[in-house]
Amino acid sequence: MTAWDSLWTNARIATMAPSGYASPGDDPYGAIEDGAIAVAGGEIAWIGTAADLDRTQARGVPAHDAGGAWITPGLIDCHTHIVYGGNRAAEFEQRLNGATYAEVAQAGGGIVSTVRATRRASVDELVESALPRLSAILSEGVTTVEIKSGYGLDTKTERRMLQAARRIPEHLPVDVETTFLGAHALPPEFAGDADGYIDLVCREMIPAVAETGEADAVDAFCETIGFTRDQTERVFRAARDHGLPVKLHAEQLSDLGGAALVAEYGGLSADHLEYAGEEGVRALAGAGTVAVLLPGAFYYLRETQLPPVDLFRAHGVGMALSTDCNPGSSPVTSLLLMLNMACTLFRLTPAEALAGVTREAARALGLQDLIGTLEPGKAADFALWNIGSPGELAYPAGFNPCRAVVKYGVLVGGEM
Repeated sequence: MTAWDSLWTNARIATMAPSGYASPGDDPYGAIEDGAIAVAGGEIAWIGTAADLDRTQARGVPAHDAGGAWITPGLIDCHTHIVYGGNRAAEFEQRLNGATYAEVAQAGGGIVSTVRATRRASVDELVESALPRLSAILSEGVTTVEIKSGYGLDTKTERRMLQAARRIPEHLPVDVETTFLGAHALPPEFAGDADGYIDLVCREMIPAVAETGEADAVDAFCETIGFTRDQTERVFRAARDHGLPVKLHAEQLSDLGGAALVAEYGGLSADHLEYAGEEGVRALAGAGTVAVLLPGAFYYLRETQLPPVDLFRAHGVGMALSTDCNPGSSPVTSLLLMLNMACTLFRLTPAEALAGVTREAARALGLQDLIGTLEPGKAADFALWNIGSPGELAYPAGFNPCRAVVKYGVLVGGEM
């Protein structure tokens, strides 16, 4: 029998496991009242009610009294662009004065303006600028974050962004998944030659980040102001040839068939999806691809086309949520706020929203066997909350009830 390293008791636990550990019933949170969690080697060794705790096994194990707090899995921010140079506050003002996101991009702003600033930044500077943003996100119980490249648009800078993302855990208690997003926009030096740039992405950039292990996945922006479906498929083929899973910015501004395409390649996720139709949703369901909803971008861009949440429900497509933290369309550093916005703007239930930043977010990163629910054998990543029920996490806007954060069984934030 494996010795326990620590024990967390006197807790109410939202396991977020599909079947949960509760009594028979339809509890979407998988709740355990008067629960306890035992940790060994950074993993959950046992979880259950205090009445079922093996007192002999627990004898002498350092115990932490949760004081009746709710415990959830550590939250997961599964779609961010948090590493970049400069900012785009001026463009925010332009949009408020009437310019559209597409018009700003066509005038040389948008993603390309961030590219100019990012190309001038060193790895150290990129890390330094990202840390305050990420610290704000982590203060709300986040223990895993995905970080995309996509503001370099040349091999050297794209790799520098991924290297900066990989260094963040040296400074903060978080696991980072990196995604190569070279096919994010067309760089100025390839103006009018999108196919030529995709050649560079496929023949040079993807092989480089695959060989060095700097990327965990490959993403692209399939959109009228991004890349065509055919160009995106070339990126996916190159990713597959180099053993990297894919995901996609799809159907944010129009329906180009991106959802069906990423499903065809067994993609981890399709993200945004405001304009997704039933054909695309059926494809996602068939592939088990997660729909990542990004209410921050919807809000900042003042969009009116809602993602097809009812279709996702009807076809059993898992829905994840994320901040989409980026300098242009979603400068958001609060994942809890995204829970509220997903409920108020997209009409998710609080239980769906919490699943979207735990269980479904883990699936969107391909990490469902390691994190996202509180079960034996998974990482002992969890957050403690001063709340009356798990649904309360989606209720306030601008209030953080996180009491403490535990990473691999070790207290890394807050107090007990």
